[in-house]
Amino acid sequence: MVNTTHAVLRRAAASLLILLPLLPQSAQAQVAAGPGTWSANQTWAADSINGGNLTGYFYWPASAPTLGGKRALVLVLHGCAQTAAGDIIDSTADKGFNWKAAADQYGAVVLAPNATGNVYGSHCWDYTSTNHNRTSGHDAVLLNLINRFVTNPQYAIDPKQVYVTGLSSGGGQTMALACMAPDIFAGAGINAGPPPGTTTGQIGFVPSGYTAATATTNCRNLGGANATNFSTQIASVVWGTGDYTVAQAYGPMDAAAMRGVYGGAFTKAAAVTVPTGGSNIAYTDSNGKLRTSEITVTGMAHAWPAGPGGQNANYVDATKVNYPGFVMDFWFKNNLRVSAVAAPVMTACNAAVSGNAATVTGSASGTIGSYRVVLNGTTGVHDPAAGSGASFSIGYALANGYYSGSVTATDSVTGQTSAPCAIGQFLVGPVPAVQPPAGLAVTGNSASSIALAWSAASGATGYNVYRNGAKVTPAPLTGTTFNNTGLAASTSYNFQASSVNGSGTESALSGVVTGTTTSGFVCTATSATNYAHVQAGRAHDSGGYALANGSNQNMGLDNTFYTKTLAQTSAGFYIIGNCP
Repeated sequence: MVNTTHAVLRRAAASLLILLPLLPQSAQAQVAAGPGTWSANQTWAADSINGGNLTGYFYWPASAPTLGGKRALVLVLHGCAQTAAGDIIDSTADKGFNWKAAADQYGAVVLAPNATGNVYGSHCWDYTSTNHNRTSGHDAVLLNLINRFVTNPQYAIDPKQVYVTGLSSGGGQTMALACMAPDIFAGAGINAGPPPGTTTGQIGFVPSGYTAATATTNCRNLGGANATNFSTQIASVVWGTGDYTVAQAYGPMDAAAMRGVYGGAFTKAAAVTVPTGGSNIAYTDSNGKLRTSEITVTGMAHAWPAGPGGQNANYVDATKVNYPGFVMDFWFKNNLRVSAVAAPVMTACNAAVSGNAATVTGSASGTIGSYRVVLNGTTGVHDPAAGSGASFSIGYALANGYYSGSVTATDSVTGQTSAPCAIGQFLVGPVPAVQPPAGLAVTGNSASSIALAWSAASGATGYNVYRNGAKVTPAPLTGTTFNNTGLAASTSYNFQASSVNGSGTESALSGVVTGTTTSGFVCTATSATNYAHVQAGRAHDSGGYALANGSNQNMGLDNTFYTKTLAQTSAGFYIIGNCP
């Protein structure tokens, strides 16, 4: 229990004893938490060049993003003779490339696809392609995958924070993608990757006449009309001193080639020790911005440097540098497309009651110019100037009833706003006679809305609805139904309801019910010949047979004499027959 000063109460009485409008969303919407586990095996885009569908896994962290209020997206490509399931992802028995810890630390989504087809006989990525382009082959299916996640609002991906990295053929494909799509990739992490224009027969040596200038020219040509975006891209390169599979000379050559397409003069820094056996050389441009880094890992063979926590087999080394941790730090600290200053973070908030006054306190990290306090209840509070600095304390005079709310902090330098810190429900004065409504339930949903209904409460003249702890009804509802619109697809939300009596006193909140929006995908069915299905990308050819994309159901011979109906039940997934 606390005492509230006369000056604070006078301020509260002057500004807050009337019912104020509901607080709008904070300057930066709260990003939904993911499950914090690797997904089940996914089926994505069909590859009409190499055959089959792009499959793989993604990691959606439960942690909040650390840069700009939105998530980064990292595409991780395995090497030849590796798979996403066997080598990249973090499962119970196999720690893989060790990406989970880095993703959790930075709140980033990680994609781990399998190479389609059987390129070079070892399920490699087609980095040596002489026809790199955005519309076919590995380049197209990977860019399609990136687009699926960037355009899906539930993941809250910042298109300015998209990165690519990989080992061996995955490293070569990483460089090819960074060169071809600098407008998409803000940064790259090239691990033992031969540069564009080399062949599979030149993996172990640099061909005569091929120089960093050659690689620069090839990279710039891949960029084409998007080459202007090289001005804000960064690149990290890593290789081991014991690598006798991919020529070690390609490492510094890759970095030099990227500096070549970035343009201008660069300053080479002294080598700096990287924990557990490596050294890093950084290069800054004429503006003092760090643009490339070159890590030499002492004693590491041809492998992905996973560091402690990763697996230690099948071209993955857990005894050396933690490259996921290093490259994420490099990307986040040096990204040239988004503010490098993280949004402030609320570290605590609380409300303490004494009589008819409540004192709200809170603290946050960052250079805090203002705190915003919102209290939902009989006396609505919306105070955008509750304090500043590392912490604050402020008192409000409140009428009897239940209250809940939140506190956000805004950085005075960047203008970024923190995610809200929730203030749990508290009571001012005696327990109200009015009870919360019973029977709150979800009665319907769509891709952007969830419908609710409840039973009338004795003595109530209206009802408020809360979503994830925040009131979403600007004024009490007179009925017992509500349709909450404007929601994200495929997302779960928690709802509660309260009753309000004739004097404006609000009850406690009801129990929580959870509603989930639909994906928004509408099933369609198409009848055509097997040959037409394959040509249209609804199916693919395997040994002369047509297989439905996604389900891989056998439709019969791939020709014009067989006709089937295929239903697309989700993006890229087809089944034989009509829509369910």
